[in-house]
Amino acid sequence: MSASSEKYEAVIGLEVHAQLLTRSKIFCGCSTEFGAPPNTHVCPVCCGMPGVLPVFNRRVLELAIRMGLAAHCTIAPRSIFDRKNYFYPDLPKGYQISQYETPLCKGGYIELPGDGDNGGPTRIRLVRIHLEEDAGKNIHAPDCSLVDFNRSGVPLTEIVSEPDIRTPEQAGAYLRELRSMLRYLEVSDGNMEEGSFRCDANVSVRPRGSDSLGVKTEVKNMNSFRHVEHAIAYEIERQIELLEAGERVVQETRLWDPDRGVTRPMRSKEYAHDYRYFPEPDLPPLIVPPDLVEQIRIAMPELPAARRARYTSEMGLTPYEANVLTQEREIADYFEAVLPGLKNRKAAANWVMTEVLRVVNESGRGVAQSVPAPAEVGSLLKMVEDGAISLNAAKTAFAAMCKSGKNAKATVSELGLLQVSDEAAIAAACDEVICAEPAKVAEYRGGRDKLFGFFVGQVMKAMGGKANPKIINEVLRRKLAAS
Repeated sequence: MSASSEKYEAVIGLEVHAQLLTRSKIFCGCSTEFGAPPNTHVCPVCCGMPGVLPVFNRRVLELAIRMGLAAHCTIAPRSIFDRKNYFYPDLPKGYQISQYETPLCKGGYIELPGDGDNGGPTRIRLVRIHLEEDAGKNIHAPDCSLVDFNRSGVPLTEIVSEPDIRTPEQAGAYLRELRSMLRYLEVSDGNMEEGSFRCDANVSVRPRGSDSLGVKTEVKNMNSFRHVEHAIAYEIERQIELLEAGERVVQETRLWDPDRGVTRPMRSKEYAHDYRYFPEPDLPPLIVPPDLVEQIRIAMPELPAARRARYTSEMGLTPYEANVLTQEREIADYFEAVLPGLKNRKAAANWVMTEVLRVVNESGRGVAQSVPAPAEVGSLLKMVEDGAISLNAAKTAFAAMCKSGKNAKATVSELGLLQVSDEAAIAAACDEVICAEPAKVAEYRGGRDKLFGFFVGQVMKAMGGKANPKIINEVLRRKLAAS
């Protein structure tokens, strides 16, 4: 950080658009399937033809309430849809149906996990979570621009944070936690590459210690967590350089250019009154029955924050381990399905974090498609606990199971990985090694303790690497201690 950077503090608020996992659009029956040929999932309603009327999708309401409850929001018993008026080629009506002054979900917060050293979690407050329809998509070619309306009318929630974020890294942590929460809830797939999880960042700087807000810019066109962090970092430095040079920051919307690593102007930043919000005349107020909210609350799954707390308090995992295991619901569910019958939960956690996640990441497929069933991994780890196989043998068996699909017992048997735990057989091998190395035995008994590892290696070699190391150690120590 430069000396001038230390004089300033960044103030960051994020606006996240998350597409909801519904089969049909928010105000019509068209499919929300991603990747269909252009303009095949359209109808007069989502294309904005004159005289058509929107009909609200109830499933959208249920998913949005689930999201609001998870984010500790107040669910409004009565909310109103508004028309947000602006022109864009991919907005055929000339307005977007959205919510503004009376959103479905008000307030709330997202809690970021602590690092385990400097205290508890950090809360990022929310302004609101509101419902709206997505716009179409402009496709720019060298000689023309085309519009695909398949995305027009796909249901969106916009999650608007208070300007509580102070660093690019904190912004990234907030987005990861929010995305993880939405995926746990099964309300959005959170796919940034496909545009179903999009973020705009409002960034300003002010003198450190000041309570006033600086002039903000809005940064768009960020389709990964890394891009968000880099774009915010660049924008902070750009604004500081302007202020240090005696210039002013202009309120505007800027685009992130990932190839050049810079933000560049897109248009002047609109104010709320520029959109001429007014109540949508074709939709009645949205009334939420209290019993519906309670039904949804009762059916809520355990969320990442609660799982992290349980993993640290009940299982003795570190905050880091708990955070890695709970990032994705699929991984957390897999980890818990491995545990029955195992005593060492720490070892199981380490196995899932290393062996399982490595294979999943390398394969690029889901957990169910890339690694053995959790019960089989649990069976493999139970063999390690019982001393039937070594940890290295378990890794060999796991790699084979990933390819063959065979169970743990059959794989260990076929590969001949079972450890020899017969103390008599191990004692006989120890005697042979001791008899074959009288000089080294004398050195060991004379105080050269480091030779013990040599004897262990020789016994293991004599038994083809299949002897139980724990028993080798016990028997060798007894025999070498004898005069």
